[in-house]
Amino acid sequence: MTRARLTTPPRGWNSWDAFGTTVTEEEVLDNARWMHDHLLPADWDTIVVDIQWAEAVTGSHGYRPVSEPTLDHHGRPQPAVNRFPSAADGRGFGPLAGAVHDLGLRFGVHMMRGIPRSAVDAGLPVAGTDVTADRIADRDAFCTWNPDNYGVDLDHPAGQAWYDGLVAMLAGWGVDLIKLDDVLFPYRERDIEAYALAIERSGRDIALSLSPGRQLSLERAEHLGAHADLWRVSDDLWDTWDDLREQFQRAARWAPFAGDGRWPDLDMLPLGRIGIRAERGDDRQSRLTPDEQRSMLTLWAIARSPLFLGGHLPDTRPELLALLADPLLQRLSQEGSGQREIVRDSDFVVWRSRIGSETAVAVFSLAGPQRLTFSRGDLGLPTSDGTAPVTVDVAEHGVELLLFGPGAE
Repeated sequence: MTRARLTTPPRGWNSWDAFGTTVTEEEVLDNARWMHDHLLPADWDTIVVDIQWAEAVTGSHGYRPVSEPTLDHHGRPQPAVNRFPSAADGRGFGPLAGAVHDLGLRFGVHMMRGIPRSAVDAGLPVAGTDVTADRIADRDAFCTWNPDNYGVDLDHPAGQAWYDGLVAMLAGWGVDLIKLDDVLFPYRERDIEAYALAIERSGRDIALSLSPGRQLSLERAEHLGAHADLWRVSDDLWDTWDDLREQFQRAARWAPFAGDGRWPDLDMLPLGRIGIRAERGDDRQSRLTPDEQRSMLTLWAIARSPLFLGGHLPDTRPELLALLADPLLQRLSQEGSGQREIVRDSDFVVWRSRIGSETAVAVFSLAGPQRLTFSRGDLGLPTSDGTAPVTVDVAEHGVELLLFGPGAE
């Protein structure tokens, strides 16, 4: 079968920025309930449990030197019951996914490329085969920043069977999105293809998200678009202006490839209360200023990047909620077309997108407050004799988002 593709960039919440490797079932449900109550009408509809959900003992600020995941008898990771009580008796994420679905939301999980080292060390059988895990492990293809897994030898017939059995388990739980990590730097073409094939064989429409995108080349765009729904175009993003400013050039390079179910991903939004038990920093409200937060959301929306919030949603402040539910940003994200950067200067950037018969123009300041004047032609708008230029006042690191009526080209 051929799986359906995401027709619009997904919008949701991911546990990483707030809870790192430590999120619990109740914290996931707290965020899911808040999303249902406050953001579902604005198309925020996906909840993702990030890395090391199979680990019973975790901590903030990094990974344990030795991974001790909960595994089934085929070596497949299972939710740690002390953190996810509903997973007891082999039920996996089925009950949690069901609770999320009952709220009208989609459920996603993080997965590492490869096969758990502990499954390899124990020689556990690969589902659907008479081969043990130690025979398909590529011990030289491990992840350099996370200790959990070895690589998979995809020259061995049971290598694909490993991914097939893994994804079949996730599909049986009701997973709607897989965030597959450690496949873009270096680029793991065969693992990406193997996961995409496993999803097709699973019989469930599961979106495939790929990470992380450090130094990801545009030459990979065709392959990525053929196998994944969304893919990161940067390393992890945190709540600093330097991190945000760097995303402008990445957004400009990748935005032309966004559309038709294929979504370059500018990474999670470190907004609201983050760092509760995360990899970096302490418990805090996002250090981005209100203007920087508006710039971030506007850039992500006009570039048609996926939007995944990282903050603990129940602690969202009213002004951030208003921004997240902004109707124009929602339309840009879900309906925009022809999105591209049209002006770049050392101190400002201008983007344009079409929403039906209207034209949206976003003017960003990369420096201090500015008054900027543009001819309508520079903005791709109709001109005639005597047409007044467009003047905007933009706050430091801020944005002004303008909407022009039908007929603007």
